Amino acid sequence: MDIDGVFSGGGIKGLAMIGAYQAIEEKGYRFKRLAGTSAGAVVASFIAAGYSSSEILKIMEGIDLKELLDSNAIISIPIIKWFRVYYRLGLYKGVALENWLEEKLKARGIYTFADLPPDSLRVIASDLSNGRLLVLPDDLEKYGIAKETFPVARAIRMSASIPYFFEPVKLRSLEGVSFMVDGGVLSNFPLWLFDRENVQNVRPVLGVKLSHDLIEKPKKQINNAIDLYEALFITMKDAHDSRYISRKVEKNIIFIPTEGVLTTEFELTLEKKKELIQFGKSRAEAFLQQWPY
Repeated sequence: MDIDGVFSGGGIKGLAMIGAYQAIEEKGYRFKRLAGTSAGAVVASFIAAGYSSSEILKIMEGIDLKELLDSNAIISIPIIKWFRVYYRLGLYKGVALENWLEEKLKARGIYTFADLPPDSLRVIASDLSNGRLLVLPDDLEKYGIAKETFPVARAIRMSASIPYFFEPVKLRSLEGVSFMVDGGVLSNFPLWLFDRENVQNVRPVLGVKLSHDLIEKPKKQINNAIDLYEALFITMKDAHDSRYISRKVEKNIIFIPTEGVLTTEFELTLEKKKELIQFGKSRAEAFLQQWPY
């Protein structure tokens, strides 16, 4: 059965979505169109490139995630970290991540969006220079850039450039230079991409979101300024998507709560990776017993 799919952001916690994909694939569902933000954009791009869940599992289990961080011997010195964040706007360049994505996608013959079926993959980034959400590759035309010639790996890197952790990606166009960061700043779960009011979907849309559902979602405890900042950022990141979910489509979303793992925890052991992947699979299996409704 053909379906469309949307994968949320979540950094390293996105490993759980690979397990969910495994359960979806074993049920016989095939994705025709995909969308995602940040880690979800990575997973969606691999699926769009034709990777099976077992192939993605092999890739992720075989890589030391720290290899995706541009190494620098002096980066461990605290004062150097602060200077790098101040002047470079991020601890790590993000080039190693893009190179890795490019290698894996090119292995399947995917370099630019022209190598994918039309509308088969869309990812979200945030344009801080112009203060707007960016849907890639669709919105590239606003910058005078032909979407067919744009590298898929560069688009995924934009979507996954966690603020202050990775440097923003500079998009050069006729408008000048625009600074692009993680799409989760504006839309961490772009299920709305497949929605048109009062129009029947061509096929079922299934979402995979790294969070509690709306009923189980725990209330934020705010005791100090750090808690306030964290709650402010999370609210800003999730409020738009949560309102859409609450109105319409919660019954079509696999929720995978992943407390205890940090978004930027690139030091995960192989055992912890496997635990996350298996947890995602078990949550998806339970959900798919009653889906579609």
